Amino acid sequence: MEKVDTLIKARWVAPVAPAGAPLEHHAVAVRQGRVVDLLPAAVADSRYEADETLDKPTHVLIPGLVNAHTHAAMTLLRGLADDLPLMEWLQAHIWPAEQRWMSAEFVEHGTELAMAEMLRGGTTTFNDMYFFPEVVARSAARIGMRACVGMILIKFPTVWASEMSEYLRKGLALRDEYKGHPLVSAAFAPHAPYTVDDEYLVKIRKLADELEVPVHTHVHETADEVLGSVVDCGERPLARLDRLGLVSPMLMAVHMTQLEDDEIARMAAAGASVVHCPESNLKLASGFCPVARLLEAGVNVCLGTDGAASNNDLDMLGEMRSAALLAKGVAGRADALPASQVLEMATLNGARALGLAEETGSIEAGKWADLCCVDLAQPATWPVYDPVAQLVYAAGRDQVSDVWVAGRRMVAEGRLTRLDPAVSMRHAEDWRSRIAGAEAND
Repeated sequence: MEKVDTLIKARWVAPVAPAGAPLEHHAVAVRQGRVVDLLPAAVADSRYEADETLDKPTHVLIPGLVNAHTHAAMTLLRGLADDLPLMEWLQAHIWPAEQRWMSAEFVEHGTELAMAEMLRGGTTTFNDMYFFPEVVARSAARIGMRACVGMILIKFPTVWASEMSEYLRKGLALRDEYKGHPLVSAAFAPHAPYTVDDEYLVKIRKLADELEVPVHTHVHETADEVLGSVVDCGERPLARLDRLGLVSPMLMAVHMTQLEDDEIARMAAAGASVVHCPESNLKLASGFCPVARLLEAGVNVCLGTDGAASNNDLDMLGEMRSAALLAKGVAGRADALPASQVLEMATLNGARALGLAEETGSIEAGKWADLCCVDLAQPATWPVYDPVAQLVYAAGRDQVSDVWVAGRRMVAEGRLTRLDPAVSMRHAEDWRSRIAGAEAND
């Protein structure tokens, strides 16, 4: 018999790739952090000798969820200025709070709270855009969560960098430090077309092409953004990015609520990705991403939560449900976004956008064992006719029982194994008291 580290037997396994119906009574064999085999559970017993065997008789096992757009440290600003339009929310509340309170400690504490929330909800990979990205990278590497860390670029001075050249220099140093790391990768993260000048967008495009690194940016988030670009630049933001050479397979365009048919066709032709953040878009009344039209055109569409300050959670199971229901309403068709397709958006499509599809996003031999196990034996998700549909339309993140990143068990029977949420919550309460006190005195 062949030795493996872990054998996970589940009632259902939804590998995502290859596409098809979920597999019943199957097992996943894991050795040295990677998937060795996916096979019927009865056969696994005679083929593999495991150091640890886990039986999950009422569970569905899926790839770990990929949160393709976060501002993780903004968990510390959760609920600070709710129910406001995007630019008022940013300019009058979020940016002033960040200017006053931003520090390496703020980012460390906020990111750890975010990782605790994400892991507990089945997310194994997150794509971040925030200041002090080296702190995010260090925290993810220490805890053992997979992260793509943004090399942030914005034309405003902050406590982290005073000018664009310093942002870029620090970002590239971070990328070099973590090059080849098994868990941490990097992406260029220009905040948005309206906050980065053409000169630096061109520099990013050249470096992204040379280094084969994704470019993660907010694009066409609101109608006002598009109108402002037309007034200021004489063209829509996506057209400007295209003119500068940034509409390419490297592009991860976040939000994309304002799209015309020719723009959808251009994204498809370029092989670019769209990151859909349905709940944040709804809460900020930013508009509706035309997900069904994008998918029909062949665009790679993935899912993100955005930051907890505008969502207000980092719940990818909830994001899947919102995305599926919203897509049906926008398209006017009940079949516009089936459950199996939204699960792919939340896993493999996110990995594709990040350039990680060879390493994660599906349960296939050779890939990292980034896995999420959800117990469907609850009144709200029983009986089960289709486990993927039940997962998308009815399951809650409290039903996530176990999570693995690179074969390491990060959540065991609902308990975080490498993070103490009580510590993170104490840090968060300390920040809340300081921030709220300052707001009250202003």
